Amino acid sequence: MSDIKGKYKKIIEDLENNIKDPEDLIYIKEKVIELTTIFMDIIDRLTVLTDARIKEIEERQEEINSKIESVQSMVDEIEGDIYEDEDSYEFEIVCPYCNYEFTTDIADEEKDEIKCPKCNNIIELDWNQEESACDGNCSHCYGEVAEDEQEYTSKDEDDDKDDKNEDEDM
Repeated sequence: MSDIKGKYKKIIEDLENNIKDPEDLIYIKEKVIELTTIFMDIIDRLTVLTDARIKEIEERQEEINSKIESVQSMVDEIEGDIYEDEDSYEFEIVCPYCNYEFTTDIADEEKDEIKCPKCNNIIELDWNQEESACDGNCSHCYGEVAEDEQEYTSKDEDDDKDDKNEDEDM
């Protein structure tokens, strides 16, 4: 701003040095001041409009950032559901000692034992156990065997009975 004041003073001094008639000098100074005032008013109005526009843009940007954060939060949750931590697995375990059912995260399959949170007994984990046919009496299915399994079991039992009957007949 001081640079503008210096240039303004220099222009006024040039006018005073080059214009000899005092009335003309006063008239020209008034017109220069009038012109300067017009430019300053225009600059002030532009500054006010620019400030208002910048404030509006900042408010819109805050709204957009808020929406982006909300969407990012949802994406993070979905991503977490899809790409769960591959080093940790959640298992539902039924304690063979007290029949307490609990869920636990097991970090690696190398772990062979886990402690029951209710009875504090150590439960041995068998990672390579093959699935065996359920007879409907385990605590997991609560006596509800799938119909397909019952039919399969009853056919096997019928075949065994037929084999015994044939052996007896011979």
